[in-house]
Amino acid sequence: MTDKVLMKGNEAVAEAAIRCGCRHFFGYPITPQTEVAAYMAKRMPKIGGTFLQAESEIAAINMVLGAAAAGVRTMTSSSSPGISLKTEAISYMAGSDLPALMVNIQRGGPGLGGIQPSQADYWQATRAPGHGDLHILVFAPNSVQEMVDLVDKAYTLADAYRMPALILGDGTIGQMMEPVTLPADSADKQPARPWATNGHKNARPNNIVNSLYLVPEQLEALVRARFERYRVIEENEALYERFEMDDAEYVVVAYGSAARVAKAAISTARSEGIKVGLLRPITLWPFPKKAFAEAAQTAKSFLCVEMSMGQMVDDVRLATNCRCPVSFFGHTGGIVPMPNEVLAQIKEMVKNGGAS
Repeated sequence: MTDKVLMKGNEAVAEAAIRCGCRHFFGYPITPQTEVAAYMAKRMPKIGGTFLQAESEIAAINMVLGAAAAGVRTMTSSSSPGISLKTEAISYMAGSDLPALMVNIQRGGPGLGGIQPSQADYWQATRAPGHGDLHILVFAPNSVQEMVDLVDKAYTLADAYRMPALILGDGTIGQMMEPVTLPADSADKQPARPWATNGHKNARPNNIVNSLYLVPEQLEALVRARFERYRVIEENEALYERFEMDDAEYVVVAYGSAARVAKAAISTARSEGIKVGLLRPITLWPFPKKAFAEAAQTAKSFLCVEMSMGQMVDDVRLATNCRCPVSFFGHTGGIVPMPNEVLAQIKEMVKNGGAS
């Protein structure tokens, strides 16, 4: 049975995690994600779970590592500077093949920056979520409902491929309230984790969770095997949305909050006879390369709309094999692009006939 309620994004993602079986949350307050931790602080004691406000972001993510190694669904959340502090342990989890869920409700940066919404953590999430050769699953919701839906997807794939997963939201999605349909509780339907370090009473060999390998050949073999798994993920797990793309000659690319703005601009442009559509990545890693390569067969040009300085542009160029010009429009520092600004950029793209 499902429930439909009005919820803030930060609270909805927490409730969705609980319904997906998360019973262990470790975090630290930072704007604009603090409501995630506050919600968990209220709910976890009522359901026999664990809520612990750690002494730092570093302590929190290492507690997540320990809980994940024990084979339970666990979670942490933070905002941009806090995620930076967590990257060491994220790399340890990737190197130990541990599934866990992290939520980043992004704020403006670099440094302490500001508390307004941003998408400037794209490079960190998709390129360097930690040191070493690694990837993590990265999901980019554009609504409160998608915040909820992607929690189950993130946990499911994290368990299936034994790797950390990140929901990359922003201050707008985290703070807005929308009606959402919450999933039924599936806490009693957890997958088997025969690798977990959760005690065995001599019923099986000892399990060891470790990311330290001092023999170079052994480490290389493990990393190469992990990258074979990554290739399977790239082939099978990329998610995206096509909006008004069937006859689109011009393509706007946006994710998260920026995609909502882009949709409004596209609808206006369509009413004026401009054949423009939206291709929205839902997974930022794996990036939906096939969908972009297909769109590049007929499109004249692409326009990336982001709340950053254009961190996704290179991925679009690579995915389209540079067949079409790719331009950029956006704001950073916590400024959200407006539909009229995006519409003006679409018209400029059409005026240039696809030229960059």
